[in-house]
Amino acid sequence: MMYVVGVTGGIGSGKSTVSNFLREEGAYIFDADTVAKHLLDTDPELQQDLIDEFLEDIIDTDGNIVKEKLARIGFSNKANQETLNEIVHPYVFRAHEEEVEKVRRRGSTNLYVIDAPLLFESGLNQRTEYDILVYAKLKVRLSRAQKRGTLTREQILKRMDLQMPEEEKMELADFIIENNGTEEELKRETLKIYNQILA
Repeated sequence: MMYVVGVTGGIGSGKSTVSNFLREEGAYIFDADTVAKHLLDTDPELQQDLIDEFLEDIIDTDGNIVKEKLARIGFSNKANQETLNEIVHPYVFRAHEEEVEKVRRRGSTNLYVIDAPLLFESGLNQRTEYDILVYAKLKVRLSRAQKRGTLTREQILKRMDLQMPEEEKMELADFIIENNGTEEELKRETLKIYNQILA
């Protein structure tokens, strides 16, 4: 029996760290963000759908999509973010469906994890048996996200603001991990849930 489990959490929550702990235990990780970025680079159909929607706002002089421009447009307001997600998510869903079948046929693991920041917003949670929310206080998340150095404080807060409120996610999740402490505590909580799911 292979369980399909969603792992989600806002920027700086520690979601990817939890997925890595599960990987160490033998879980297969489907990283929705990485898959979306790969599809953006390789799938001409997805590229064309995005260009049809956002036109010259997201392309360079050669007509290629510039990820920074796409991110700027996509995260500028809720309407744009929803439009972007409506275009990209079906491609990610298809990739997941193909991947989960491959992993199931191989029989190499009893846990397939969908690591997705927009697990609930996208509806990917409808394809899981259990969902884990990794939660941390706002100031903790902000501090962690700023340490990565990829986004400014304003960009981080803007993205947080566009995501589903944590309270709503808590109501939808089967398991909640509070990650305001050390990595050791996070690992202990992750393994506790891992053992509960496979018990």
